[in-house]
Amino acid sequence: MSSGQKSKLTAPLEQDDQVLDLALRPSRFDEYVGQENVKENLAILIGAAKKRKESLEHILIHGPSGLGKTTLAYLIAKEFGAGIRITSGAALEKAGDIGSILTGLSDGDFLFIDEVHRLNKTVEETLYPAMENYCLDIIIGKGTSAKTLQVKLPRFTLIAATTRISLLSNPFRSRFGAHYKLDFYNKEEIEKILRRSAKLLKIEADKDAIGKIAAASRFTPRIANRLLKRVRDYTQVQNSAVLTGVFATKALDLLGIDDIGLDATDRKILTLISKNFNGGPVGLKSVAAAIAEEEDTIEDVYEPYLMQIGFLARTSRGRILTDLATKHLGLGKQKATLAL
Repeated sequence: MSSGQKSKLTAPLEQDDQVLDLALRPSRFDEYVGQENVKENLAILIGAAKKRKESLEHILIHGPSGLGKTTLAYLIAKEFGAGIRITSGAALEKAGDIGSILTGLSDGDFLFIDEVHRLNKTVEETLYPAMENYCLDIIIGKGTSAKTLQVKLPRFTLIAATTRISLLSNPFRSRFGAHYKLDFYNKEEIEKILRRSAKLLKIEADKDAIGKIAAASRFTPRIANRLLKRVRDYTQVQNSAVLTGVFATKALDLLGIDDIGLDATDRKILTLISKNFNGGPVGLKSVAAAIAEEEDTIEDVYEPYLMQIGFLARTSRGRILTDLATKHLGLGKQKATLAL
């Protein structure tokens, strides 16, 4: 296939995808597949708060990206019939940014901060009294003439999401009354999500196609839905009304994704550790420099899945390739040992 044809298939139709992502998002808890333990605990938390006629305690949700943290926030707010404001840690650069959002909330409203580990220290410290006492401390003036003005805030609930909970300070983390960790989904759950998404997108997909997309989804709903849309595009270009396993395989091949969801960067990381570093151990900085990728991207996007499927191990000495990875990629026998 020519580069022009490939770009036509893989070009990101961002606006269309955003609309479709919203359409595929569950609107009720009974439509939210997986994370059963988290849903059960949330049901208790929400039910008890409703009986007491109180606002919810602040909630911290953590886990790899694409598992449904934002969706959970929407569902929690909807369950209460309350409004929700959405922002991200990187967007809140100064105390005034969070102050303007908090003062614009109403009693019972929710504030969702995604990637909360990216908050700077000043904004984080501004949140402390807001979370505990529902007040905002504003400093007027400088030096000895400075005065503190306390502004009362509505009784809001903060829902924070992060992919790197270890980067949150202990004082900040302790102010959340409920902590929930989202885990990777299993293949059956992903297939259920794909069947629901196919129905919403009015796609006829056979069992083989659903199975192949699920296997390549990295156990992540967001990726599964994205792959479903790209396979749908390929199927439509082939003038077929049915998304089959054959079309799914060909579309995934064009995207550079193998049958267990590894893409070109995954394979580059694994091959590099095997060939350049004799299977490891090797530090994250060395890997990032060798493949010209950001350390955070490797740690947040690629490593969680590679570790989940047992292809990569983290030790005190660095990253180590496992025999499963070398066997899958045909790289030869693994020489490194798991020296923890």
